[in-house]
Amino acid sequence: MADSTALPLQELIASLDNSCLPRILQVCSGVYFQGSIYELSGSEVCFSTGDLIKVIGIELLSVCCEDISNNEKFELPINHKGLFKVVPEDMPYSSLEEMVSLRPVELESCLPFTFTSLSKITVGNFTLGADRVLTVLSIERHEGREDQVRCHVRGQQEASAEVSIPISSQGEFKECESEERFTLQEIMSSPCLRSRKFRFINTTKCERALVLSPIYQIQAIMSMRKNILKFPSSLEVDVFDVTEISDDVNFVTPLNLPEVFSQPDESFPSVVEILEGPETRSLFKCSWLPELSKNRHLIFHKIGTSAMIVLSSLKSRKTQQYFLVSQQYGGRFRRRPREFNSVYELYVASTQAPGLKVSVTKSCEEYEEEGLPALGVGEQLEVLRCERMELPCESSKGQKQSVEALLCQRLQEPDDDDDDDDDDDDKEAVKQKDEREEIILPLYMQGHFVEVIADNKKYRIKDLGKEFSLPLDVKVVSRDTELETDPLVGFSCLRIEGAMIEPTIQASFLHRPDHCFEIPTQWLSMSVCFTKDALPWPSGDPPKCHVDRVTEVTDTFFYEFRKQGNSDEAPPPRPPKRNLSSSKSCKKSTKKTSKGVKSKPRPEKSAPTKELADLTLHKKRRPPAPPPPAILGDEPPPVVPRKHSVAEMTTGKALPNTYVEREESIKKVQLCESEDEDSDHDYEIVDDTFTMVVKKAQENAMHY
Repeated sequence: MADSTALPLQELIASLDNSCLPRILQVCSGVYFQGSIYELSGSEVCFSTGDLIKVIGIELLSVCCEDISNNEKFELPINHKGLFKVVPEDMPYSSLEEMVSLRPVELESCLPFTFTSLSKITVGNFTLGADRVLTVLSIERHEGREDQVRCHVRGQQEASAEVSIPISSQGEFKECESEERFTLQEIMSSPCLRSRKFRFINTTKCERALVLSPIYQIQAIMSMRKNILKFPSSLEVDVFDVTEISDDVNFVTPLNLPEVFSQPDESFPSVVEILEGPETRSLFKCSWLPELSKNRHLIFHKIGTSAMIVLSSLKSRKTQQYFLVSQQYGGRFRRRPREFNSVYELYVASTQAPGLKVSVTKSCEEYEEEGLPALGVGEQLEVLRCERMELPCESSKGQKQSVEALLCQRLQEPDDDDDDDDDDDDKEAVKQKDEREEIILPLYMQGHFVEVIADNKKYRIKDLGKEFSLPLDVKVVSRDTELETDPLVGFSCLRIEGAMIEPTIQASFLHRPDHCFEIPTQWLSMSVCFTKDALPWPSGDPPKCHVDRVTEVTDTFFYEFRKQGNSDEAPPPRPPKRNLSSSKSCKKSTKKTSKGVKSKPRPEKSAPTKELADLTLHKKRRPPAPPPPAILGDEPPPVVPRKHSVAEMTTGKALPNTYVEREESIKKVQLCESEDEDSDHDYEIVDDTFTMVVKKAQENAMHY
């Protein structure tokens, strides 16, 4: 490295192309101090003195334009549409070969070009005077002879001629401004053009002489970096090219778990080092997860795909738990009846398992207007099929509505009779068949049902998946004897939510190489690298591995799993829109009214009647009776109708409806009013009227 020359990064990268990659560079010095971190294009860049950078790719990103008059710099994209002209050099060339060598001979558009000779040129018997304009037409190369430059010369009086001048001719040659135009792509693709000065063709920037420099995007690998590093070549960093002396340098390549899974089978078993541990908020709740920390070493035994199921505990527990269980689990299960909280859930379950039978666990009242039948606790139903039913009430548009419904058969058990003569089995079967009836349950109907099963068989996980559809409620009746502790034992009911096939890596720790666990590569984010450490067992004698088959997961894992599986599931149906007027008329028609009864509107609680207000706490005093009028004659006062006694008011008979006025009361009031017209003693009438008011107020008060 002592013979190496430090170069600016920009200059060194400009001298490379993809054919000579990869190259290993060592940071020498620059504006980036040791340990400094910079973020460029979303990537963190940390360059320290002595760092090694393995350049694996370069891509032309843009062009840096520097104005030589004021050192102003700006960038242009490589696909810039503008055209440029070459700015002639101020200093003359000492030979034709020097001038021609700076021309991009590989570009056809670079010929012809013109130049002038500040001195005489003698070619054989032909002499060209000074300041003559010559146009280079081509360069003639002959094997064994000196190269010739074929030029066109315009003489006096429009005379012209062609002359071949040896390329080694000495003198003072100055390039003339040419009409040649170049794009940025053409300039950057030619090393000769890149060393020239250019200016824009447009008038606004025509006089500005520019030096064009390519800016590359460098793709590189640094030791212990998670991803491929990308940074521009314009960083002001000096580097050495140490490729020849760094062949034995091992650059650590970080891999995530899906990338590990894509490695060939020959790479396993192997010892790996964790470069970046899982996130703090992980999807798993297991004993091996906290040990997956940075710089920890693991053994990756093998890769493969594992069939797994997702289990959940009952929601009635304090904390609901979720488990990821391998189908190699050795415990036995027994089916448990499922619970359903709506007819729609019954429909979904019946599509997966025809012939579903359920028992009603909560009674439902009949609501004829919406087609909801009455259900009693203990009734058993057998789901037959799904069909459409027509609702009794019309929609808001006055049209009949039809909704999807579930046709079920009500299974009624025969009553226990004391008649000893009825012991004929055929007659009982006919009787039970006659007692069965079909009912229709709309899919939007709410209800509470439990599955009726008569299966007492024990199953393995793989057998449950073959014979039944998921979800399925089960209970562990015999534990997995190969597990130290079986976390599934002790739950009264577990629900198999779904199944999946996951790519997994079988791993273990160095201190317990035989105790393995499976890492689902799609559900855990961590970065590792392969090491050359020896395996902790004799060569060719791997230990017998015991794999954990039950992994507890978080509710976040469960929700993500449900999201993946139910992305296309249709939502439950909505209840039909009601016609308020028709529903009110239906409700009114169901009430039976007696003949000659008038409906009285119910007084609002917020606006009590005047009679009731007189009996409030603020007005406990009874208003005084008006003074009796003067008696005009000697006639006795009229007989007043008998008042209701207290005994009658306190009888056990039901009080009359306060909202319906009876005919007898109406007749009695009319009778009193007719007597009042002929009587001079109206104070008794006031008393009777007040009694009726008080009675009504009492009845209203009792109602409230």
